[in-house]
Amino acid sequence: MHDDDLPIDADVAPGEHLQPGRALRADPSILAAIALGGALGAPARYGVAQVIPVHTNGFPWATFWTNITGSLLLGFVLALLIERFPPSRYARPFIATGFLGAYTTYSTFAVETDLLIKNGHAGVAGVYALASLLVGFAAVWLGLTLGRPRRAR
Repeated sequence: MHDDDLPIDADVAPGEHLQPGRALRADPSILAAIALGGALGAPARYGVAQVIPVHTNGFPWATFWTNITGSLLLGFVLALLIERFPPSRYARPFIATGFLGAYTTYSTFAVETDLLIKNGHAGVAGVYALASLLVGFAAVWLGLTLGRPRRAR
């Protein structure tokens, strides 16, 4: 697959093109797929937060691991959906936008970082922010690598 084959809109399957004046994101069936995915992803995030203890002014491990595992899964799933399986109109909106969009959380990451700084724990906040970015990018890369088909040698 070449970059020219990839859609401009992340919710459009490869090979499916937007028609002028019509955005596929507004399609009720696509919105339903996103909503259903989100309805499953949010409780999954809550479940992770219940399993991993969180200590006031400590490193926010629950959000960190949620975002890292979400990044890994996003890379893996997108590589599978784009490079291995036939195009599907609903798979990416359901899994990537809906489920993983609700499972991962930038807003909680931002609030936790802000609170750590406000409470005098700028060092922990800095480590958390930097580790979240670096490990998150590494996790996406690993997911993409694991999800791509193996090349013949």
